[in-house]
Amino acid sequence: MMKNPVLKQILASIICIICGFIVGIIVMLFITIVNKDLSISNLLDGVKYLFLGPFSSQNSITVKRNLGNMIFYVTPLVMTGLSVAIAFKTGLFNIGAAGQFLMGTMGSLMIALHINCADNRGLGILVWLLALIVGVICGALWGAIPGIFKAFFDINEVVVCIMTNWIAANIVTWVFSNQSSIINTPEGKSAYLIKTSGLGTYTPTFGLDKILPNSYIDGGIIIVIIIAIIFFIIMSKTKFGFELKACGANKHASKYAGMNEKKNIVLSMVIAGGLAAIGGSLYYLNAGIELQYGSIYANLPEYGFNGIPAALLANCDPVGVIFSSTFLRYISASGSRLQLAGYNAYIASVISSVIIYFSGFSRLFLMLLSKKRKKEAAKVVLTVDSTPAVEEKTEDIKNNEENKEETA
Repeated sequence: MMKNPVLKQILASIICIICGFIVGIIVMLFITIVNKDLSISNLLDGVKYLFLGPFSSQNSITVKRNLGNMIFYVTPLVMTGLSVAIAFKTGLFNIGAAGQFLMGTMGSLMIALHINCADNRGLGILVWLLALIVGVICGALWGAIPGIFKAFFDINEVVVCIMTNWIAANIVTWVFSNQSSIINTPEGKSAYLIKTSGLGTYTPTFGLDKILPNSYIDGGIIIVIIIAIIFFIIMSKTKFGFELKACGANKHASKYAGMNEKKNIVLSMVIAGGLAAIGGSLYYLNAGIELQYGSIYANLPEYGFNGIPAALLANCDPVGVIFSSTFLRYISASGSRLQLAGYNAYIASVISSVIIYFSGFSRLFLMLLSKKRKKEAAKVVLTVDSTPAVEEKTEDIKNNEENKEETA
């Protein structure tokens, strides 16, 4: 039995994933039985598309494009997952990642779309970096709001986060509605902003566009991987990370130990807001992505909420969030291919939902694994402890027999 807690967590996550796939295949089988237009051949094709995802195409060009797009869409999901994970480590449930995502988007695009660097790519990279920093600041400040209300007024952060989400959505729509100079009217679009590609302020690709051409992929994935590793080190190897986790475990005990629990709560939400903002900034600073601001006030970005299952599936481990986010996007990519086998693409969403549901039981799986290990350890201890007793008893019997013989 595994003794390493990290390996046990990985095993628990794998159990969640397997359960999700089993349920998805059962749903597909039920649909095949009910729908007379589908056959076992369709079912086998559907399972193939489900597991192969972006690799299911026989055209290498299409595979590269699908893989590049999948990796690009992983980027913001990793950041919102990190946002939720860091807050959760401090005992907070950051359901406000959607609003922080939007505020980061607004801050970064207000810089990137107002400075034309089309003729100077070097200057464009500096403007892109400035835009990213401004976006992080906007998201961090927005994340501080629920942190302050929680730390100083003991108001539940979930309530405040929900309110700030919708306030952010309305602010972003209002701000961009009054920025006529960056609205994409040349292409006849009244509620879309221009792209960063025409201004030279887009995210550097670091050569990834050459490896996976015709896709949205850029250097954002490299940036988020570095950020995840940095936060893994911070949370596991530094005093600051220990204080955040101690505050999450028991804020009263951490206060008694001399830690400033209010400061840690606020800082945790500031960091969470900044991380979610990086996700929004990197997503919309991409050369091929344009922001449709007209309906933001009514529809929050899904990345803000999808970061929650990404964090839960990884047990809030910063590096684990990279893999859980990649897996969830892989399943989404599989869903778009299921239609080729005659099934609805939402079956992939069903699988993701089941995996997310079971991820909430990951601690139960860990507990069961730990119990099994303890039982095995108890058997070993009992065997070891009983051996001397048996030998001692055998020796006593021999001595008694010898005494009887001498007496006789």
